[in-house]
Formats: sequence, structure tokens, C-alpha cells
Amino acid sequence: MRIALIGQAPFGAAVFERLVEDGHEIVGVFTPPEREGGRPDPLAQAARDAGITLVQPRRWQRRGVVDEEVVAQYEATKPDLNVMAFVTQIIPSRVLDFPPLNTIQYHPSILPRHRGRSAINHAIVQGDTMTGVTIFWVDEGIDTGPILLQRSCPIGPDSTINEVYRDHLFPLGVETMSEAVKLVEAGQAPRHVQNEADMTYEGPWEGDIARIDWSQDAQTVHNFIRGSDRAPGAWSVVGGERVTLLGSTRSDHTGGAAGEVAAIDSTGMTIVCGDGQSLRVTTLAVGRDRQPAQDWATAHSIEAGAVFEPPPAN
Repeated sequence: MRIALIGQAPFGAAVFERLVEDGHEIVGVFTPPEREGGRPDPLAQAARDAGITLVQPRRWQRRGVVDEEVVAQYEATKPDLNVMAFVTQIIPSRVLDFPPLNTIQYHPSILPRHRGRSAINHAIVQGDTMTGVTIFWVDEGIDTGPILLQRSCPIGPDSTINEVYRDHLFPLGVETMSEAVKLVEAGQAPRHVQNEADMTYEGPWEGDIARIDWSQDAQTVHNFIRGSDRAPGAWSVVGGERVTLLGSTRSDHTGGAAGEVAAIDSTGMTIVCGDGQSLRVTTLAVGRDRQPAQDWATAHSIEAGAVFEPPPAN
């Protein structure tokens, strides 16, 4: 089957490799432009290495008007199916509807729960114990199209967003996409309409959104930290320094004020939450400089009894 692959990053490259292994013909690869002087995008490099048409539009459309040159390059590849793997650009409906078999896309949640681009963050922040991947038929909504295939996986009690993606959602996504494309090729791919009654949509989990509210209970704060680890990074202020907290686990220490540092040792920093329960973080970071929590605390004269500041009142 002739496939146009739209995506980027290691996940896009892994899908590319798997579809080629499955015997499909990748007729064109479409990725965002690479940063000048930066590392090559893995999917773009895979296309170059294979001598496959590579198009890297800054955008497919502007203010609703498609870039005719880009779309013409796409249409010239004459795909039977579009496969979208880690797409961050807005793709015009004209492109989505162009192939005879239309367009399918990967999403890292069990739709219709956690629509939106920060699905993995929100699943962990909200305390979900299960998540998964969905391959769906793309329409003009945000993750609203009919479901083709879904597979589930667990979220461990201390799992971070990186761990869930790396250990489960990445490999499971590649495998599920392979299976979905085979179903499309065989003419056996279903289109299950999403149940809007079960729908949740959450906005992007990025920027400064992840400031910790220590007045919340320890399990909520624990989920918040690991659901932000490492991007965008849950943060707080102590000793006048803004720090990112990484590697959260629950602690059996009880008692103390919300945000109070109860202990610092080689296992990390124990911090009290609003319910009197506590958690432990192993690593603190300022910018990209990460250090074991004990080392950072020693260097900044932070001792037991110090208090992380609450967020400002709204």
C-alpha cells in the first residue's frame, strides 16, 4: 500500500521503519522544518537515507488558506493512505481527505478520554491507573474521529510521563499502528463512533502551569509531580530559588506544615503536603542543571524545616 507518513521525532521514525518492514511503500514523508544547526529529525533522516520524497513545510496553511505549493508536492506522491505519527501541525482537510483510504492517526490515550496534545500528562496528573493508545480516523475535530483500534497499558504508582511513554505508549503505538494499517489494507478496519458522554478534553500542559500547591493532599501532589516529569517540570520556590522537582515517591513520614522539608538524606528530600502526609523527591533542577536533592540542598543551605512557598492567591 502507498502511504504518506506525516509526523516527526523518534516515534515517527519507528513507525516508518515498521511500515517498511511490513512491506508498505512510503511514497512521501512530511515533517516540520528542522532547526538550523540542530540535530536532524529522526523521521526526516530516515526519509533521506531511504531516498524518499521529503517535504518540510513551515505550515500547511495560513489563516485557513492552504499553501498550494506544499499541497501540490503532497498530492504528487499519490498515497492510498495518510498515516499521522506525532503530528503537531494543522493539516488541511483537503490533505486529510485526499487519499482513497483517508487518514489515520495515533493518540496516546484511550479516546475519548484525554483528547488534546498533553494526554499523557493529564492521565498521570489525574491519577489514572490505566491508559493506552488509540488509532483513529481523522476528521476536522481535535481527536474526535471514529476509532479504528485501541490497546491499553498500566500506569504504575510511581511512573512518570517519560516512563509511561518510553516503556508502554511508544512501543505499543508502533505495534498498534502496524496492526491498524494491515486492517485498512485488508478492508477490515472498523469505524467506531466515539461516545461523547465519556469525553474529556484538557489543554496543553506546558509553560509555567505546573507550579505545585503544597496545600493539596500528598497523593494529588505526587501525581502532579510525576505527571509533569520532565516536561514541563513541576516546580516550586524554596529559599528564594525556583526549582523543578523530579522523581517523586510517597513517604511514610507524617506531620508538619504544608510545603515543609521534613528530612534530607541520600534517598532524597521529604516534603509535607496539606493532609500531613508526605512525599520524597530524588532530584532537584534549576534549568537543565539537575542534581541529587541532597547535593542541591547542601549547596543552597537548605535544611530540614525549610518551607516551599505556596503559589500566590488568585
